[in-house]
Amino acid sequence: MSPADHGLDTPLCLALYATSWAVTHAYGPLLAPLEITYPQYLVLWEEDGLTVGRIGERLFLDSGTLTPLRSLRRSRGPPDRAP
Repeated sequence: MSPADHGLDTPLCLALYATSWAVTHAYGPLLAPLEITYPQYLVLWEEDGLTVGRIGERLFLDSGTLTPLRSLRRSRGPPDRAP
């Protein structure tokens, strides 16, 4: 079975991509005042007490992506977790 056998709405990967995009963009306006992106927010939120390797495993990010995000956290401090 080839991708040509199905319309674009059929594959599960398209549904997952669309959902991921929607979540990332829904957070955009909320994170704009903090001047951070959704992936930056995830790293900032998850870092407390975790190793870089463990953060990478949990967020599916490699160390090349995590290093600049961790540097940002060090310069800004952790996000405010108050409701």
